[in-house]
Order: sequence, then C-alpha cells, then structure tokens
Amino acid sequence: MKGAVLLAAFVAFNAAAAQAQAMNQGQMDRLDRDRNGAVDRSEYQAFMTSAFANLDRNKDGSLSREEVAQTLNAQQFTATDANGDGKITQQEFLNRVMADFEAADRSGDGSLQ
Repeated sequence: MKGAVLLAAFVAFNAAAAQAQAMNQGQMDRLDRDRNGAVDRSEYQAFMTSAFANLDRNKDGSLSREEVAQTLNAQQFTATDANGDGKITQQEFLNRVMADFEAADRSGDGSLQ
C-alpha cells in the first residue's frame, strides 16, 4: 500500500492532464471507492489526505524535503511549498494535488475516468 500511496502522490504532483488521464486501471480501482468507474473530487481528496498522512513519517503535520525525497524533485517541492518555509503543510499539499485534479478533469464534470 505504501508503494501505491507514493505512486499516487507522484502521479498527483505530475498530473499534467495527459498523465492523470493515463492512470492505470489498478490506480483507478484503488481510488474509485464507489466503484462507478470514475474517480470524483471527493474520492481523490480523501485518498490524497491519506497519502499525506503516510508521507508524514514523523507525524509533525508537514512534509520535509527528506520525507518526500523519493516522490518529489526539488522543483516540485518548491512549487508545492507555497509560503516558502521549507516544509509542505497538509493544506499546501491538498491545494496542489486538487489543482492538479482540476487540470486533469478535461470534461469539467468533477471526475477522472
């Protein structure tokens, strides 16, 4: 499961629309809690909230560069650290991944298929 979380976080941070649309079926199945064949905004946010908790190894409520070194490169970290304090809060993380979700939602229907 940790691998899936890291992969999902990586996908989220690199979610150019084409990449998010190209999620493999296994990833979609893990995120699609209601099994309707699509991942809606609330399902994605719930999954990414859990991903944040798993990435936050020391449970201090933020992600350090060390905690995400295997997932984010320096440019991604800096782009997500909105206030530039050297750590990513849960809100900064969710703001970024949900913006990526919105960008990937080409149809604007609030879901990825």
